[in-house]
Order: sequence, then C-alpha cells, then structure tokens
Amino acid sequence: MNKESLVYYLTFEDIQNRDILFNSIYMNEKTNYYISEDFSQDFYIYLAYYGFICTSATLQDKFYLLAEMQFEYAVLDFKDLHISKKIAKLMKKDEFSFSVNTKFEEVINKLENYHKTNWVEDKYKNLLISLQNYETSNIDFKIISVELSDKNTNELIAGEIGYKIETTYTSLTGFSSKEKKYNNWGKLQLVLLGLYLEKENYSFWNLGHPYMQYKFDLGAKTYSRLEFLERWLTQHQV
Repeated sequence: MNKESLVYYLTFEDIQNRDILFNSIYMNEKTNYYISEDFSQDFYIYLAYYGFICTSATLQDKFYLLAEMQFEYAVLDFKDLHISKKIAKLMKKDEFSFSVNTKFEEVINKLENYHKTNWVEDKYKNLLISLQNYETSNIDFKIISVELSDKNTNELIAGEIGYKIETTYTSLTGFSSKEKKYNNWGKLQLVLLGLYLEKENYSFWNLGHPYMQYKFDLGAKTYSRLEFLERWLTQHQV
C-alpha cells in the first residue's frame, strides 16, 4: 500500500495479503478510506466480501474507486425490524408494487436525478451495470436493485442499489420521491425490503454508516468496526 494524499492506495494484491488485510487495514483504527483506479468486477466483489463498502471520488481531477473500511456500521437483525403506524397504514392501502431486479437501470438513473452529489457516475456506474450478470466462481455475490412503484401508474417512486453476499445484504444508496403524495414511501420501501430479506432467509442487513436516524427507526443497531468484522468474517468464513 502506498500513501497518496490523505488516503492509502489499494490494490487487488493488497487485500489478498492476509497480513495487510488483517493487521494494516482491519486493525488500523485511524484510517477508513482507500482509493484505487481498479474498477474491475473481481476487485469490487472481493472488496465487498472483505467488508469494505465502495463509493467513488474525484481527487486532483482523477476519478477513483473509494473503498471504505468503516469505523462503525448500522446492522439490522430482522427480529428488530420496526414498522411504524404510518407505514402500516400505507401497507394496508396497497397502492404500491414492490419488486427486485426489474428496473435496475431506471433506479440508477433516478439516483442521478434525485441526488445533487451523486457518486454513482462514470466508471462506477458502468461497473454496477456490468455486475448485473457477472459471476465469480469463489464468492456468492449479486448486485441488487430494489424498486417501489405506484401500482396505478407503474412510476418508480423509491428504490435502492445494494448487493448480497451469501446470506447478507448490504445497502449502497437509494432515493425516494419528494412529491407530497408519496410521503413516507422511502421508509415503506425499506420496511418492505426488510420483510423480503427476512422471507428469503437472509442473516442480517448491513445498512452502512450509522449516522442517519431512519436506520435506527427501522430497528438497526450500531456496531464498531471490530464488532462488525467479528460477525461479518464469521458469517462469510473469511
């Protein structure tokens, strides 16, 4: 690993070296961000498998994959899933259609429309699209789009992109309509996703950064990096 700017430059060889991975990355409590120009499918999948969550960043006019080994994680066990009265009411109205992997590129495009600062762009966007039908022989990985549409118009109202590794699901990013008539549909999408993951026998849901209240309203709990890794690495037998 070579230090570049304020973050470390990471290669595929680095994360395959268990000494570097466990001692220089996992145990380094002062560093969380790592950059790379490697946008290959296998590198991305292995980063995810080892517990990194990847976004992207432009530094000094160069576009990088930004791999984060977070200091803390929000994790949801499905027994803790909370459904508020407002969401229960929306569920009873049954005016929505919930789906998985049917509107992948539309979800990607909506992210661009709804987020002023959007890291799903350029090579990262192309990488996600290329992962839809990509398989690696060693890791049970699948990129996933989650969609919530208006049943009457089929308009996509809320959605997210994430991925499964074996029986865990990790959220990357999402969006929801700001139209008043669709108030709380973003939270509805999350609850329906939680119920779907539970039904499909997922072990737990990694919601990423534990800095947003909606994750705790949903029932997530905060894990330190080492607490998270103990559970993650045991689950995936890394």
